[in-house]
Order: sequence, then C-alpha cells, then structure tokens
Amino acid sequence: MTETDQGTFAAYPSRHVRLGVLEITRALPIRQRRMVGPWCFLDRFGPLSFGEERPMVVAPHPHIGLQTVTWLLSGEVRHDDSLGSEAVVRAGGVNVMTAGRGISHAERTPVTNTGELSGVQLWAALPDAHRAITPTFESLTEVPAVEASGGVVQVFSGSLMGATSPTTHYSEILGVDAALHAGGQLDLALRPDFEHALLLLERECSFEQSPLQSGKLYVLGAGRSSASLHSKGGGRVLLLGGPPFGEQILMWWNFVARTPDEIREAKADWDSHSRFGQVPAYEGPRLEAPQLGKLAAANPMS
Repeated sequence: MTETDQGTFAAYPSRHVRLGVLEITRALPIRQRRMVGPWCFLDRFGPLSFGEERPMVVAPHPHIGLQTVTWLLSGEVRHDDSLGSEAVVRAGGVNVMTAGRGISHAERTPVTNTGELSGVQLWAALPDAHRAITPTFESLTEVPAVEASGGVVQVFSGSLMGATSPTTHYSEILGVDAALHAGGQLDLALRPDFEHALLLLERECSFEQSPLQSGKLYVLGAGRSSASLHSKGGGRVLLLGGPPFGEQILMWWNFVARTPDEIREAKADWDSHSRFGQVPAYEGPRLEAPQLGKLAAANPMS
C-alpha cells in the first residue's frame, strides 16, 4: 500500500478459479480485501474464443441478499430465472438481478453465438433495509456512454461524467468501463466519500504514474477527488466505487447474509426445493449446495 497526495493506493493479486471449462480470475473477495463500497464479488472471465463447445453453462442456483451485475466486453450470456425472465446480454448492455429474499437463475452461452466471451460478473451486497425485498430483474441493451477526448466511458451502475445508468441499486454505487484511445488520457472526477477500485481489462493502462498489471485489483481509498488514466495502445479499465459499506456481511456459496442461521436456513430451503422457485427455461439438473461446514465470522466492513 502506498500513500499519494489524495489517499491510499493498494494492489491486491487476484486468484484463479475454474467454472467448468471457463477459467476465471477472482478479484473480490480475497483474503486481503473483501469489499469495495457495496461491491463484494468480482469475477473476470475471458477473453476466450471457442467453437462448438459453449464455455459458460451454469445450471440453476440460488441467491439471497445481493444484486448480480453482468457486463460483457464481447460475446453473449443468456440469463433465465425463477421469475420467468429470459434475456441475452451482449457487449454494451448490462443485466442486473436483485436477489432480495431469494431467487434462482441459470447463465449460459446461447446456442447462437459469436464464438467469443469476455466480461465480468459483479455482486453488490444489499443493505439491511433492502436485502429481503421482492426479487427483480433488469436487462439493458445499452448503457449511457460519454465520449471524451481521451476515450469512451460507459456507465453501467451509478453516475459519472454527467451520465447516469437507469439500473436500480439500493446503495450509492459506481460501475464504469473506461476504454481509452491510443495515446489517450482520461481525467475522471471522483466522489471523495467513495472508495474506488481499478481492474485492467484489456491491453495496457497507467493510473497516474503507475502501470496497471493484469490480474490485480487496485484499490483507491476514500478521500480521492480525481483519477487520471493514460494508455499508449488504447487500454480498457473497469472502475468501481461506493461509500464504505457500513454493515458486516457473511458470504457463503451464493448467499450474502448477516448471520450463520440465515445461511443455514437458505441452504435448507434450497435443498428442500422451497423459497427459490424453479427456472422453467432451463432443462437439466440444478446445482447442489456444497456441504455446510463451520462458518467464518462475518466479513469486516470495507
């Protein structure tokens, strides 16, 4: 961790996991860093080119207490859920699913596809006042974009540079894809009450004078009012943010809760085929919950 004129700047290595044939880089949560604002989960998948075999097939599984946000750089992902929602998200669009008190869904590469897949999936923890709300699903084919001299900024959650995403969130939040032009510089005004994070998505980019490395999450502490990004070859960066989350959370499998009893109850409901419903558009078995061992203490606040 280093100190700059505008606050802390720390790099955290991601870890690698596998989801079927899909290799994933998990930036959140890791042991050293559990949250950035309300964001509590960040997976980077791809870039991947493929033939007949579809790389993403995630059978129906449950969620509570969170929102999933799926943002693609290329390719397609089909979403089906227990509300009856069916949507294919493509590059430039976003899917936001609010799990609330409980929902189940499946995600997969559709039969008709481009043979490419690259993107991120994020989770945002719902604050206590909203974490048991009725589940909902939103799908946008495009999000607000701002063309600046140094590049293009797409805002899929929250607001930046005068653009506001219409997606529904229950905490103040920021989710942005910044694509720099070759030789470009983007100067972004940040909210000082937010903590932020940067993840290199493509090619190369520097934050102020520091080159960003692939496979690392860079966290900017609260108190920072600006960020300057530079790229010689036209890099692409994910920018996340939000106020430090003022509640402790407990994460296990696909659940975000507050207490071990809530986790145990959610697992029991999934095992007994109650609460979460069925995904009618998916043919095939659903995912089974892992064995529930000793639960760790709730994650500290970000």
